[in-house]
Amino acid sequence: MQIIIVGGGKLGNTLALRLIQEGHNVTMIDRSEAVIQKSMDTLDAMFIKGSGISVDTLKEADAAHADIVIAVTMSDEVNMLSCLTAKRLGAQYTIARIRDPEYLPSMSFLQKELSIDYAINPERATAREISRMLRFPFAGGIETFARGRVEMVDFRASEDDPVVGIPLKEMYRKNRQMPQVLFCAVERRDEIIIPKGDFVIQAGDRVHVVSDVQTITRFFSALGKGMSTIRSVMLMGGSRIAYYLASMLLNMRMKVSIIEVKPDKARQFSEMLPGATIIQGDGTDQELLESEGLADTHAFVTLSDRDEENLMAGFYATQRKVKKVIVKSTRDTYSAIMHEMGLDSIISTMAVACNDILRVVRSRSSRSFAAVERMYRLMDGQAEALEFIAQSGDTFIHIPLKDLQIIPDALIAVIVRDGQVKVPFGNDTIEVGDYVVVISRRPGLSALRQVFR
Repeated sequence: MQIIIVGGGKLGNTLALRLIQEGHNVTMIDRSEAVIQKSMDTLDAMFIKGSGISVDTLKEADAAHADIVIAVTMSDEVNMLSCLTAKRLGAQYTIARIRDPEYLPSMSFLQKELSIDYAINPERATAREISRMLRFPFAGGIETFARGRVEMVDFRASEDDPVVGIPLKEMYRKNRQMPQVLFCAVERRDEIIIPKGDFVIQAGDRVHVVSDVQTITRFFSALGKGMSTIRSVMLMGGSRIAYYLASMLLNMRMKVSIIEVKPDKARQFSEMLPGATIIQGDGTDQELLESEGLADTHAFVTLSDRDEENLMAGFYATQRKVKKVIVKSTRDTYSAIMHEMGLDSIISTMAVACNDILRVVRSRSSRSFAAVERMYRLMDGQAEALEFIAQSGDTFIHIPLKDLQIIPDALIAVIVRDGQVKVPFGNDTIEVGDYVVVISRRPGLSALRQVFR
């Protein structure tokens, strides 16, 4: 596909790299010569210096024949006008990053009037991800598939968990009362494993399981990891994510406090969020955290603009035995360090936005076969969970899974048919219209047929 990216920042570069790896032709537009020069060293793309709202610049990028135009500059207004101009020139599909909360109430109107096919608000999407993570305080992350019917949750196995030390094929025979979920991926130190029947979970493994909502909830209750009630949340950093997240949590009748170091921003948050407690101060100050009741808070979320501050504050909260600690990070290189420090719940706004946009691109590029409906990157991008809808004419329809050859490092995790969620076994088949969730270590899968040899 011919894809134009307007904006060569971190998100634009990450998107370009992933799209190029998946075989798309990418043209990047940016007004900064320095940004373009830096990108040229790492990306096999075409670069144009100019503004995304300039007709001449978009013509030079051949927007008239572009399959998708993605506008992700730091300016919402530039992104919206870039999409409108590109669409008028003939671009087939447009995606805009729109972050300002003031645009949220009129988003549907803006998309219609400005010819924006898909709008993404990374901060709001990140807030939604965090709110999901607060539902399972023990979990590192949670993702939903099949319109919310299927959930994938990861947790760190401990010595006393009944799933430790038993081959997976014998687990349910020895634990007959345990609800059946699929163990779809395991992270053991630096190794990513798609487990088979003889695999044995060890203490310290980060385990990803998937099933329907009711079953997965009962599974964790059986492990003694039932849903702890989160009633109070402390946020560090008065960011846009903090605003969206606090609004969501207040609607859920949670007690919310926000620590912001800048007096003007703290005052602004007091006006915007009258139901929250706003604390003006340094969120890395341990004395301040203690005086504001950190030890009695159920969850602590670091949302400042500095990874180092988020890391240190999050680490201190884990030492103080806060039930749930979530740390925002912009650097993948910090993930390993954070995990070693016991910080299992890490969120990246850029990763959330990138995955969301890639899902849309993949669905647009897979019109003739079972397209990716949803994608979720696991384990710092080393594995993926993908949701497909089986189409008529697929060669694997009606054939038992045991008679199909699945590519290495891939797993059929869940089949959803007529609203019923099923963890599949050898005699199960895929039928037309089924939602199929696949776990794979092979990047770039864009069709369900690619899962089978």
